[in-house]
Amino acid sequence: MPATAVPAASTPPLKSPILLIPLSWFIPGAGHFLLGRKGRGAIIFATVLVTFLVGVFMRGPLFHPVDGGDVLSRLIQFGGYIGDLASGVFYFAATFMGYGPPDVAGYSPDYGSKFIVAAGLLNILAMVDAYEISNHEKD
Repeated sequence: MPATAVPAASTPPLKSPILLIPLSWFIPGAGHFLLGRKGRGAIIFATVLVTFLVGVFMRGPLFHPVDGGDVLSRLIQFGGYIGDLASGVFYFAATFMGYGPPDVAGYSPDYGSKFIVAAGLLNILAMVDAYEISNHEKD
C-alpha cells in the first residue's frame, strides 16, 4: 500500500510562532535553533553580529525617532530606528553599554550606520524564514 502525502496546509506548525518570532527577533538565529536548524541558526547569528559590529567599529550613529522636521526626514529616521531595533540583543547591549557616537559628517560613520541597520534587516529576513519553516511553507 503506497504512502499518501499529507498536504502541507493540514500539518500543524513545528513550533508556535508566538514563541518563535519574538525569540528570533531578540536573539538572531534562535528561531532556527528551535526548529533544529542549528547550522542555519549559527550562520544567521554570526552574520547579524558581524554586520552590527562592523557598523559599531565604523562609529556609525544609531537612529532615533524625531518629532520635528519634514515628513521625509521623520520617515527616514523612524525607518532607521526600526532597522537598528531589529538587531535585537545587539542593539540593547550597545545602548546599555553607552554606545552612541555623535552624528558627524564623514564616510565611515555614514556607512557604519547603514551596516547597523543592515544587521537588523538581515534579522528580519531570518525571522520571516523561521516563520515560513515552522509553518511548512519552506524547507
